[in-house]
Order: sequence, then structure tokens, then C-alpha cells
Amino acid sequence: MNILFIIFQYIVPQHILSRAVGWFAECEWPWIKNKFIQWFIGRYQVNMDEAAEPDPFNYKNFNAFFTRELTAQARPITDADNSIACPADGAISQLGDIKNGRIFQAKGQSYSLEELVGGDKDMAKPFYGGKFATVYLSPKDYHRVHMPLTGKLKTMAYVPGDLFSVNTTTAENVPRLFSRNERAVCIFETEAGPMAVILVGAMIVAGIETVWAGQVAPIKREIRIQNYLAEQKPITLNKGEEMGRFKLGSTAIVLFGPDAIAWRDNLQAGTPTTMGELFGTLNP
Repeated sequence: MNILFIIFQYIVPQHILSRAVGWFAECEWPWIKNKFIQWFIGRYQVNMDEAAEPDPFNYKNFNAFFTRELTAQARPITDADNSIACPADGAISQLGDIKNGRIFQAKGQSYSLEELVGGDKDMAKPFYGGKFATVYLSPKDYHRVHMPLTGKLKTMAYVPGDLFSVNTTTAENVPRLFSRNERAVCIFETEAGPMAVILVGAMIVAGIETVWAGQVAPIKREIRIQNYLAEQKPITLNKGEEMGRFKLGSTAIVLFGPDAIAWRDNLQAGTPTTMGELFGTLNP
């Protein structure tokens, strides 16, 4: 069955399918969007008590429901000394060291750091020998991505690519999965040095957004740029502040440079995560 699922992903028109789902998710007809939202809540046991708007039928479309804001109390941000906050609800896909310019994906699979950031050697250079963490957001999870540390945005690049699923089965069977899928690479300057937060698209993900650029994917304009804010107002986001969101589930990858941070000791592949919880600490 897994082999059939992988084969299906190679032959299906990934972008056409994903954009069609995106159109459906933007539908505002109550008799469509309300039934879909109601089914989704039941299927994935979504806790609407955490939502700032708890009535699912008050959302104008499925995307508004899916990217719903939570109450201020639902996700407290860690305030421990030298702490790094978890960027998203989900589960750890993998985390660890960036070795020889490569990032571990799954058993028998890895991919190039340079390829992940769009082939830019200068963008990749600060992260050689550093740390990575990959967080998978499943359909039931809260789908806004928040800042692990306070940071000033230095650059953002949209990298076009495939739209494979990013679940465990695909990660174990599709080579270079995260460096071949469509993604937005966001680089920040922080107290720990350079930090990357990379929003990776996936099959049936209807869109990727950032708080400063709006919709990044599917692309509506030319935003493949290495100095996004050169002619615009500088952006600084505080730890725990929203930096982007997914319309349907996907993956967030966080990168730090060498000797900058240490991940929390008990994090490993499969560990559930909650946005805002202690994710790691700054090294002295």
C-alpha cells in the first residue's frame, strides 16, 4: 500500500490537484464550507475550545477555519532563561546536527543544506556544522508558525518545487523530499546568530503565507529575492510572534549555526510538539 501511495504522488499532477483543493477551501457557500468544517472537526478531533472564535460556522471559508487564531492562553510562550520556543504544533520529524552540509531526513535519506535554501552558497554557509529541527504539522494541528527567538528578517526567498506529501511514509521513500518541495526560506538575525525558518509546502497545501509578504505560494508575483526588505520597512518579530502560516498541513524546518544552541534533551523523532513550549536553549 505504501508503494502505491508513493507511485501515486509521482504520477498525479501535484500542483493542479493542490490548487484545486485551494479553490475549494476558499469557497464561502455555507452549505459547502460548513459541512466540510463540521466533518473535519469530527474526523480529526479538533479542539475548538482553544480557538479565539469557537463557533466553526462563523468562519468565512475552510481556510479561515484551518488557520484559525487561538486564544492568548492556549499557547503560552516559554520564558525560561536563554530559551528557544517551539515554532509550531505538530511532531518532530527529525532533529540533530548538520553534518558535512547534509540534513538527515529519515532512515537512508538525507538532503543538501545548500539545496534546501535554494542553491545559494552564501545563504547556506552560516549553518554548516549547525543544528536543524524538522516539525511536521498534521491536519489536526494549529497551522500558524511562530518565532523561536526574537529576530530581524534579513532575507526571504521563494523556491519553486514539487508538492509531495511530507508525512513519515513519504519522508522514508522520496529522496531529498524537503529540498525538492516548494518552500519559503526566511533568514533572521537573532541573539544566537543567523536563524532560518523554512516553510515547506506539500501536496494539497493550498498556500504558504508570511506576515510581511502575504501569500508566498502559490506565487502571485516575483518574490524570489535575497534582500526582501532592501526597499521596505525592516521587520523585527518577537519570540512567540506569528511569522507565517499554512493553508492545510506541512512542515517547518528551523536551522541554527554551529555551537549556537542545544535542542531540549528529550526531543526525538516522533515527539509531539506544542507551539511556544521549550524547544532548546542558547549556548553560553
